[in-house]
Amino acid sequence: MAADSKNDLNYNEESIQVLEGLEAVRKRPGMYIGSTDVRGLHHLVWEIVDNSIDEALAGFCNEINVIIEKDGSITVKDNGRGVPIGMYKGTNQSTPEIIFSVLHAGGKFGGDGYKTSGGLHGVGSSVVNALSSKFKVTIYRDGLISKISFSKGGHLVTPLKTIGNSKVTGTVVNFLPDETMFSTTKFSFSTISERLKESALLNSGLKITLKDERSDKYVEYKYDNGLIEFVNELKGNEKAICNPILIKGQDSQIDVEIALTYTDDFSENVMGFANNVKTSDGGTHISGFKTGLLKSLNEYGRDQAILKDKKLEANDVKEGLIAVVTVKIPENLIQYEGQTKGKLGTSEARGACEKITEEIFGFWLQENKAIAISIIEKALIAKKARDEARKARQAIRDQKTKTRGKTMLGKLTPAQGKDKSLNELFLVEGDSAGGSAKSGRDRKFQAILPLRGKVINAEKTKILDLLKNEEITTIINAIGAGMGSDFDINDINYGKIIIMTDADTDGAHIQTLLLTFFYRYMKELIINKNVYIAMPPLFKVTQGNKKDFLYLWTEDELAAYMKKAKQKVEIQRYKGLGEMNAVQLWETTMDPEQRKLIQVSIEDALSAENTFRTLMGDNAEKRKEWIEENVKFTLEDNAEFI
Repeated sequence: MAADSKNDLNYNEESIQVLEGLEAVRKRPGMYIGSTDVRGLHHLVWEIVDNSIDEALAGFCNEINVIIEKDGSITVKDNGRGVPIGMYKGTNQSTPEIIFSVLHAGGKFGGDGYKTSGGLHGVGSSVVNALSSKFKVTIYRDGLISKISFSKGGHLVTPLKTIGNSKVTGTVVNFLPDETMFSTTKFSFSTISERLKESALLNSGLKITLKDERSDKYVEYKYDNGLIEFVNELKGNEKAICNPILIKGQDSQIDVEIALTYTDDFSENVMGFANNVKTSDGGTHISGFKTGLLKSLNEYGRDQAILKDKKLEANDVKEGLIAVVTVKIPENLIQYEGQTKGKLGTSEARGACEKITEEIFGFWLQENKAIAISIIEKALIAKKARDEARKARQAIRDQKTKTRGKTMLGKLTPAQGKDKSLNELFLVEGDSAGGSAKSGRDRKFQAILPLRGKVINAEKTKILDLLKNEEITTIINAIGAGMGSDFDINDINYGKIIIMTDADTDGAHIQTLLLTFFYRYMKELIINKNVYIAMPPLFKVTQGNKKDFLYLWTEDELAAYMKKAKQKVEIQRYKGLGEMNAVQLWETTMDPEQRKLIQVSIEDALSAENTFRTLMGDNAEKRKEWIEENVKFTLEDNAEFI
């Protein structure tokens, strides 16, 4: 804990404003944390950690400690100012009681407590309390140590009381998720670790630690040049054309910080954050940055007579671009599009990012002539390839038009239903399983596309070569929404795209190859949660007469069954989809009433990038090790992996 040596910026009892009560959270938790599965569970951690990061953004915290306790609870400590401990105005309740048990109560609603903040607009801590069976807060402030506790969804157990004296400041929150509210209450060390690493990279100088008391695992993150190191993390082993460039400035009350580099790769990776919240769908800050980047390169190219009569377009300059764009926006200006905060809508952010990027990057180009020319020459090559790719895509569209009303290219067996949102496309490993799937499917809404061998690696293949690959073009045709910059989520032919592979290492590799293609060229499919992984059973258990059998999906299910079995049983371990006939495949893996599907989503931007680069990169041994360590081919483990 660090002593409170800075002015409180009027962060006191008067900063707290109450907007509404807490009643609805337990009835509709999904409205507040997205879901009650493993993702929603970890969202509780993000909300409490984000409160501590808000203290860091305000300049009052330089260390955050997160602990996964042995009892399954989470402890988050910070050395910020400490929550105000006086009585809340006009009530007989303490301010901490209001903050942690009343929805929309906090220092983020027009008061002077925070200039910028992330989280659920201040509802986070009370939502976590509402969804916890135990919730305790220890506050170090005003020379005192104070404590308050709640249980069973936010009910006050111990009112705020002083338990000692303190020379330091900060807040410690401990909470135990209510197991009746979640499908699982088991926290993942790796999931929390990746998110904390991202937060540390975004906040230079902030030390964040994670300790797992269940296993003695420990990690510590602190970066003196956060965004520069963030870009280097994203770059991985790709060869860079230049060292990361740092762009910083302020305009229209908005602080802008951007780090970027160019590699000799052809894929683009630009991440955006607003007040430390990841904007996975982009927004005004990203568009402003890209506009400024394009203007700078065009102006320099004209001045140096490199472009001559040509003009670069946005898609030309993004090849090989890696960038992290962060903005800090005052609460009175920040706007998001939609409830998930996935896209920034603040118009001032566009102008600020464009102006600052154009000015500073333009100056950098003037000072680094050789590298600047390399970047522009790379863009010109991309422009030529893009023109060729456009012709190839047009050829695909023309071919699709010619085959409309008939079976499309490849071996696709289409669905007969006209409601695209209800239709499902199964991408099936192998012709044998594909044949069974075709026979067993419900042809009204299920389409089958068998895949021959390994899919091409989209991470290491230029777009023009991808478009020459029959498997890829058939997938593009089947989905019907284009690819890359032409992709339009509104044109997809299927509400669900389901990857169905064997439960082995080869099957996992095919999954990641397909997910890499979707991630790079149809990312909106994943963002929109249209992509699924089918989970075929691992075992068929037969006892007594051959008619008495059941399917089991995991080793744990089999072990539990064998403990209860009263007679000799026959166990069949499925090695592949091809071992199941059409009826078995329908019953276990395709029937919506019986099957188990995993919905693919992007939980963490940095983790996703690192995963795809590991799996799809040049290091085959590293890829094999990752798959063997992380993919256990059970429903629970795969759910966490995805």
